[in-house]
Amino acid sequence: MKNKTKKSLLLLVFCISVCMASGCGKGSGSTDNKGERKIIYVGHNQPADHPTNLGMLAFEEYIEKELGDKYDVQVFPNELLGSQTDMVQLTQTGAIDICVASNAIMETFSPAFTLFNLPYLFTSVDAFYAAMEDESITEPIFSSTDGAGFSVVTWLDLGTRNFYTVSRAIEKPEDLRGLKIRVQQSATNVEMMKRLGGSATPMGFGDVYTALQSNIIDGAENSEIVLTANGHGEVCKYFSYDMHQITPDSVIVNNKFLEGLPEEDRETFEKGFALINQVERENWDVSVAEAKKRAETEQMVQFIYPDTKPFQELCSPIHEEYLKSNPEKQPIYDKIQEYNTYYAAESK
Repeated sequence: MKNKTKKSLLLLVFCISVCMASGCGKGSGSTDNKGERKIIYVGHNQPADHPTNLGMLAFEEYIEKELGDKYDVQVFPNELLGSQTDMVQLTQTGAIDICVASNAIMETFSPAFTLFNLPYLFTSVDAFYAAMEDESITEPIFSSTDGAGFSVVTWLDLGTRNFYTVSRAIEKPEDLRGLKIRVQQSATNVEMMKRLGGSATPMGFGDVYTALQSNIIDGAENSEIVLTANGHGEVCKYFSYDMHQITPDSVIVNNKFLEGLPEEDRETFEKGFALINQVERENWDVSVAEAKKRAETEQMVQFIYPDTKPFQELCSPIHEEYLKSNPEKQPIYDKIQEYNTYYAAESK
């Protein structure tokens, strides 16, 4: 049985079980069989040892320690509840309560998130952290999905996104010509590949390994952790630090569930959401170092450090076009540039 079929069956079984547990219409946060605790369904697409899952497990432990008599948090990694798109839709309807969504998916719900998807928006990880901790930058963007049935409660660090390929090292933009590169399902990412000369191939994350293995695509773009944890380094032998994006993932929560929490419980959940961010970030650098070591020693991946300036120059018109279409985002964009300038000066 193919992976897609297995996931579809798992998703069907899950939806049926949620429907039975909640009485088919009582909303998210269904009550368990004993009628004592509400089951909170949490889904994401990363493996069990990924920093995202470690953050979610810390959230589960914290909520159950503080409010274990009321809530039973159940975390489902590895796309067990479906693709990210499936999970976002299920969170919208309240079939599940919490999930993680990529910025590319968030872009489809609100054009405000396109800002974070712009290639080379951030010049360094330090500038990215500073911007993401500045509520004058994040709040207008995060709140833009409130009408979609879910709210963004925190963000997650995904490091830098870089190209990795099967048979050709990417040392300059010209090396992408003729290559089919998997990108996230986002208009901005498709435009980025067009500007850089490659052929964008949008597809769900769960399909990437098979597509690489069967030569449907020539490469993908993501972090060192994804390269190793998802087996992509078994096929792709060149990882190029072009650093074209630093984008956050969003932790989203069904609005009805969130608004239905008693005030004292809501405060605890807010602390739990902050804990997800804290634990995920604490584990990120360690996991990246381990992933890179494994890629080099076990998967025999070669790491390449190209000059990023030619890539940046080709992508700069995307910034101009975005700001021309979204002039109200200019102040946020300018604030991010201030952080870029500050941290560039700090590094000298």
